Amino acid sequence: MTQKVLAMTLTIELIGAVILTLAWMREVPFSKAVYYGIFHSISAFCNAGFDLMGNYSSITAYQNDWLIPITIACLIILGGLGFTVINEVCNYRRQKYLSLHTKMVLQVTGWLILVGTVLIFFLELQNGKTIANLSLSAKIINSFFQSVTCRTAGYNTLPLGEMTTASLFIMVILMFIGASPGSTGGGIKTSTFGSMLLAIKATIYGQEDIEYSGKRISREIVRRAFALTALALFLIVVATLIMSLSESHINTRNSFLKLLFEVVSAFGTVGLSTGITPTLTPIGKMVLIAMMFIGRLGPLTIAVALAVNKKKKAFRYPEDRIIVG
Repeated sequence: MTQKVLAMTLTIELIGAVILTLAWMREVPFSKAVYYGIFHSISAFCNAGFDLMGNYSSITAYQNDWLIPITIACLIILGGLGFTVINEVCNYRRQKYLSLHTKMVLQVTGWLILVGTVLIFFLELQNGKTIANLSLSAKIINSFFQSVTCRTAGYNTLPLGEMTTASLFIMVILMFIGASPGSTGGGIKTSTFGSMLLAIKATIYGQEDIEYSGKRISREIVRRAFALTALALFLIVVATLIMSLSESHINTRNSFLKLLFEVVSAFGTVGLSTGITPTLTPIGKMVLIAMMFIGRLGPLTIAVALAVNKKKKAFRYPEDRIIVG
């Protein structure tokens, strides 16, 4: 598995580096284009989001380009799927088999990208500071790019500080969901989100089992999904509250949403910012550092590791009922 992961990583990053090198050769010398290509290919596939543009605007200079944003977006998607999923997809022609996990990851990822693209497109359509003055193809590409990158990566072609309130909130949701298990991204993960949706659907329709693609999903998995999400929400609420107190000097448009954006971006290890990061106090920066650490390891992992009593009980209490909803 280690050999496969290494081979897949090097192959994907090499292809991405070649394409990006050819793209940057149009404007910089060959040696610099190679350097840019390798750096941004690795950064995109590993969902790091670092760039060499020398400012906080990421790759906003390429709003009217298609090759660089599309290549980086594809690298981000591949890095966010997880190596197990990529391996199964690559072997599908030979094995004719996809596991339930791979099917869910691919379906949820596809829907999140599609819905995010459509929502950002229409919410920014009249915004002259983002995509309103771009061509139709550029509008679609930039909306697609932001939908992809805000889930895990940290690149941006649009100035986040100028985006509408609704778009920023949509991006917060996408950052919270994040990438997939076994990937280079963060968030609660696509399979966690998908499992919860299936559980909600089963509850609404009065189904005893939680079913997907002809299989039954274990209730233990769904319970872990809800526990993980609840822990993540609790941590985000606490971190945002602390930030609201420590960063009271920030008094800009949508200041609370921007603080929430920073916290969720840190938890999802995304790296996007509306531009307020340099103005944060030491307390605010320490909160974001803690959220990045927790987001990378996973809140459920940390909670289980810190649990005092890990022994299985030798008895069970009698079952009773409470009223919910």
